[in-house]
Amino acid sequence: MDPPSGNENTVDVSVILPALDEERTIEECITKIQKVFKENAIRGEIIVADSSSDRTREIAESLGAHVIPVEKNGYGNAYLAGFEHAKGHYLVMGDADNTYDFLAIPKMLAPFRNGADFVIGSRFQGTIHKGSMDALHRYIGNPILTWMINIFFHTNFSDAHSGFRAITREAFDRLPLTTGGMEFASEMLVMASKEQLKIVEVAIDYFPRLAPSKLHSFADGWRHIRFVLLMKPLPFIAVPGFLFSLVGLLLMTFFYIQGDIESSHLHTFILGAILMIGGVQVVLSGFLMKTYSVIHGFENKKGIIELLMKYHSLEIFLILGFFLAAAGILIGLNIFLQWISTNFGFLSEISTAIISLVLIVTGIQIFLFAVFQSMMLLNENNNHV
Repeated sequence: MDPPSGNENTVDVSVILPALDEERTIEECITKIQKVFKENAIRGEIIVADSSSDRTREIAESLGAHVIPVEKNGYGNAYLAGFEHAKGHYLVMGDADNTYDFLAIPKMLAPFRNGADFVIGSRFQGTIHKGSMDALHRYIGNPILTWMINIFFHTNFSDAHSGFRAITREAFDRLPLTTGGMEFASEMLVMASKEQLKIVEVAIDYFPRLAPSKLHSFADGWRHIRFVLLMKPLPFIAVPGFLFSLVGLLLMTFFYIQGDIESSHLHTFILGAILMIGGVQVVLSGFLMKTYSVIHGFENKKGIIELLMKYHSLEIFLILGFFLAAAGILIGLNIFLQWISTNFGFLSEISTAIISLVLIVTGIQIFLFAVFQSMMLLNENNNHV
């Protein structure tokens, strides 16, 4: 890495270490970083974003690191606090548990000579040492989450959740990062891809940690999945929901035309109703998630969601929901009147009752969707008055 031009007070590299009770490893991490600075004539700084209750802060300060207290717990919150105080032209990220070898910092900085904006240390392209990553994370969690990001955001990462990264300050300032938990790792890659940064992966070693892991497999995995769903709710949620509802509608229509449902195709007809109702609910949930994503700046307002964020469109949904529910109620009322006409005797109107149920539930779903969508858009529209 060629240091940027500037005066003697310029900081070339800022290394940010989020720390939560890492007194057993923080000294070795800082010592390695300082060795890299010295041997490569790098004007660097070490920032420890600390949320510890042990001696981590004391040890880090004694070694000359700049310790930043983190008010809110969370992986993302720690990094956001550290980045806010970083002065370097290049920003290096790494865990304070010594699982990443900070002696490899020059290797992480090298791609910047060829125009890279963002460098990711790939554990899966390098060496994952015995005991450093359990089977659940190595063969299921990380590959699946990486695959999800690659599929939905058209990327080609081999290790989307590596914590060893480097980015130029200019590139970092272009990323609207907001998440406070472990999903920060996914958010950073997604936003970097959306900004069309030049991203390079380099092979790294991954070592076992001494202290117990702070990672909560299922909770943190869900946070990553939730973020992906938030960023891409239409293809991941609305499209499958639409397919379910379409299959349900086709099943109900086909067997209704065939007739004699009660005696031959009742269970399939009920299955169609379930698919129809469930599919509609999933589609509407996808639209609501997309609206939330747009309002909070994760996605652009375009396509169908732009139409659904207009009040006149929501009024149409309100009317549609009302009429569907009303139609279902009228059909159900007719069944009830027929029952009365038979002196409350035997009545074979199961298929018609199912249709009434589907119309009522679907109408209520659409009506409530329009109401909740309108509530979410209150502040959005007030901001544009």
